[in-house]
Amino acid sequence: MNEESHRIGLRLNELLVGEGLDPLSPGTSERFGDYCFLLIRWNARVNLTAIRDEENILSRHFVESIACARALPAGIDTLLDFGSGAGFPGIPISLCRPEIAVTLAESQGKKAAFLQEAVRMLGISATVHAGRAETLGTQFGCVTLRAVDRMPLAVEAAAKLVRPGGWLALMTSGAEFPALQGVAGGCFSWGKPNLLPGSEDRIIALAACKAMA
Repeated sequence: MNEESHRIGLRLNELLVGEGLDPLSPGTSERFGDYCFLLIRWNARVNLTAIRDEENILSRHFVESIACARALPAGIDTLLDFGSGAGFPGIPISLCRPEIAVTLAESQGKKAAFLQEAVRMLGISATVHAGRAETLGTQFGCVTLRAVDRMPLAVEAAAKLVRPGGWLALMTSGAEFPALQGVAGGCFSWGKPNLLPGSEDRIIALAACKAMA
């Protein structure tokens, strides 16, 4: 598994450099290799993600999530990955930004079990909330959403979990973005969305919470 993790990590760094992004350190890239290995193994029996082959996991899930981690402003102390699924972008954020206390919220039991195993195996300090994010009853310095079912409803709920002065980070399509801005509410000040690596339509959009959502 270590040789496989090393090989996968090297390929991930090739993809990052190909997109004009800085490569990961060898230790971090190998942990992404471990993550990929675990994801493929679990995906064979549990439907974690529709993307099942290694190359697309690296180029779509990992590179995009690493780009998100690097786009987040400095100073974020706590982060909620709302509807984390297979851990995107929450686990990559935890790997790339260990100073952030990450909570992975996932209501589907099998996916939450995968997240627990990934956190244990990767040795990261992230916490898994096996339930609906709305039940957490606390606010965070940042809330992220990526490919969540019923995205407008999810964004409306997630916006209430961002504390004043915190951030909302959406990974979505350019076509869907205006509607999501609307449901987030008027307390958010949006920056200009940026295209995600390798995409002509998928974006990351960040908004600062000016007042209580």
